[in-house]
Amino acid sequence: MRIDQGWVKLLSEDISPKYEIFNASISGDTTQGGVSRLPKLLSSVSPDYVIIELGGNDGLRGQPLSSMRENIERMIKLCIDEEITPILFKMRIPPNYGKRYSSAFEKVYSDIISKLNVHSISFEFELLLTEPGMIQSDGMHPTSKAQDFIKNAVKKSLKDLIHDL
Repeated sequence: MRIDQGWVKLLSEDISPKYEIFNASISGDTTQGGVSRLPKLLSSVSPDYVIIELGGNDGLRGQPLSSMRENIERMIKLCIDEEITPILFKMRIPPNYGKRYSSAFEKVYSDIISKLNVHSISFEFELLLTEPGMIQSDGMHPTSKAQDFIKNAVKKSLKDLIHDL
């Protein structure tokens, strides 16, 4: 999917012009990649908010959840240290990874949100699974058809934090 088809681009076209969205996502990136890139991004862009939408590829690759947790916590702390508001996008793993792993994966996000008291974004991933053509063959990544749905869910979550969005 092209970057101009994603929910970030759609959101940038659907919010107040006083807000600018900088998309630093890299397809296939992991939380380790996010940790290594974030310090430079924070200093070069100087954002007010950072949405951390990572972890899905860690799960797809079967990387240890403890490493994923540590990496996400490091990114959140990097933002807080720079007086930037972090927002954690709660990721889900496809159900074919098994109930135990899926539950442990989701618990990482819930635990971090509680422990570090960070804002979060979530949406009903299951709704994408029930609608044909919304999820790619990997069972994890939404298709271009799903992007407007995600944009609306993200915007709704962000409005709780940024009222004049």
